[in-house]
Amino acid sequence: MDRITVPPSASTDSLIQLTDVDKRFGENHALKSVSLDIYRGESLALIGPSASGKTLLLKTIMGLIHPDTGSIKIDGVETTGYNDNEQMQMLHRFGVLFQRSALFDSLKVWENVAFRLLQDKSMSRNEARERAVAKIVAVGLAETDADLLPFELSGGMQKRVGIARAIATDPEIVFLDEPTAGLDPIMSNVINELVMKNVRELGATAVTINSDMVGAKQVSDRIAMMHEGRMVWIGPTSAADHSGNDYVDQFIHQRAEGPIKTVLDVA
Repeated sequence: MDRITVPPSASTDSLIQLTDVDKRFGENHALKSVSLDIYRGESLALIGPSASGKTLLLKTIMGLIHPDTGSIKIDGVETTGYNDNEQMQMLHRFGVLFQRSALFDSLKVWENVAFRLLQDKSMSRNEARERAVAKIVAVGLAETDADLLPFELSGGMQKRVGIARAIATDPEIVFLDEPTAGLDPIMSNVINELVMKNVRELGATAVTINSDMVGAKQVSDRIAMMHEGRMVWIGPTSAADHSGNDYVDQFIHQRAEGPIKTVLDVA
């Protein structure tokens, strides 16, 4: 295993701090002593092969999955022992873009965007619609799109709606799981630019799972790579192409040979 390289950072203000986070599901050792600092206001890209633990790690940070051992601190406060009420309060700090957008087919676009606002009853239905429409416009859609149903939108438009929902509550932390999956290169660039524009305007801390290295570089200040449940490299985005790390080198340059074994390798 290569030694993890952690770069010096201009910011030492860790908003999220993971230390030796471990999780098993029966015989599957899914997270193996993962340690990671996510700095306040930064954009971090999380990369790695399929089933390397990336989505699981985000769910664990949010408390949707409880680690077996290890520490997860947000603003210096340990969160692994939170009760249901504390957990719900913590989740209000997050905005999430799910893989494939995960829109509700039976709800109008604006109702999808305002879903948490409507569930929390933190504002009237009219106020929630007004907030949702503002976010819809902010991601480059027309105000008239607010009253459409998801099936009436293209894949790229649905991604925009997913982004609008993720930022609807002006969250402090934004998690984006494969925001450009299934999109062509041109639309992927558009979505990545929208992600960064809206996250920067919020002043939010962002973590993006991205299998597309062009996109990962476009949206990140730093990159962290996982493989088989371990964190194998953390470094500035500018250093990724010449990381000196065999895992990163193989993944970025899409090489068949290297420490990452393919299905054919293990068959």
